[in-house]
Parts: sequence; C-alpha cells; structure tokens
Amino acid sequence: MIRGGIGGANTQTGIRFEGKTELAAFLQSITGYKVTLHADHKSVWYIFFEEKLVGHIFRKQGLYKHLAEQGIVWNGILSKQLLPDDCLYVLANNTFFIVECKFQQVEGSVDEKLQTCDFKKKQYRRLLAPLNVEVEYIYLLNDWFRKPAYKDVLDYIIHVGCHYYFNYIPLQKLGLPIPSASDS
Repeated sequence: MIRGGIGGANTQTGIRFEGKTELAAFLQSITGYKVTLHADHKSVWYIFFEEKLVGHIFRKQGLYKHLAEQGIVWNGILSKQLLPDDCLYVLANNTFFIVECKFQQVEGSVDEKLQTCDFKKKQYRRLLAPLNVEVEYIYLLNDWFRKPAYKDVLDYIIHVGCHYYFNYIPLQKLGLPIPSASDS
C-alpha cells in the first residue's frame, strides 16, 4: 500500500482498506447497494442490494442497541463491552462478521492486539448466542503486517479460526451479493 496512493483491489467485489474503513460509505458506493441509517440509532445501518434487505451494519455501541432491541442484556453475559470497528450481519448466511481494521506505519501496541482474536471471537459468540447466529472475526490489515515479523501471529490468527485480509475483504467472503459486470 502506497501511503496516499490508490489501492489495487477491485472496489466492486470487496472492501478496500484506506487506513480507516467506513463500511457503510463503501457499500453505498457500489452499484446496486443502498445503505440507510437507522432512524433512531446513529450507529446502525440497513444494507439493501437491488431494493432487498441483505444485512445490517453496527458500529461500536450500535451492536448493543441492537441487542437491547432483541431483549438481550449484554452485562448478564459479559463483564465488559467489546466495541467492534464494524459488525456486519448478513441475512443470507445468518452470520455476524466482526471486522477490526488495523493500520500501522510504525511499531506499536497493535502487535499485541492481533493476538486477542481468539478471546474476542469467543466473547462475541457468547454475547450473540441468544440470537442463534454464526460469528466470524476478521482483521482488515494494511501492508505493514506483511513483514516477516508478523508470520507467527498471522499463523496464530488462522489457527484459532479467525481470518485476516490485507487491504481488501471480498464481498463473497462475507456472503454479500456481488454486482454483475454489466452493473459496474
């Protein structure tokens, strides 16, 4: 990734990393998608593809607002809230995707944060169990993490059943519809 440059990923088929990913804005920019903000919650969005509801996005506190609407009291399950960068619920596969964006340009504390995915995925599974859904945990990383020094932690992420992508998450991986080539 060239700082200040343009990524090489095809933006019609995935989420491109730009230091800070705004999932709602990205999806809104794709042909066929429409993303609308929840009338009462400024951190909850509805995702439509060709006028059909296909999912929801919850940022930070938005997940807990959704859980409260479902009658779930989070602090009866967890001792501390986890605040996801983005939490995407896809109706087609009944799955919550916890997406954490990690952008690094110098050595720092993010190194250790990558090692917490197993614990966090288990906590999210406990939290979301009353909804009877699947839970996936994904890191969206910039090229900083391609360095050989991260091989062990990247191997660990896969070993514990979590996922990571560099600069790009394919819509297909999330189970979201992909616009036809003629729509681009």
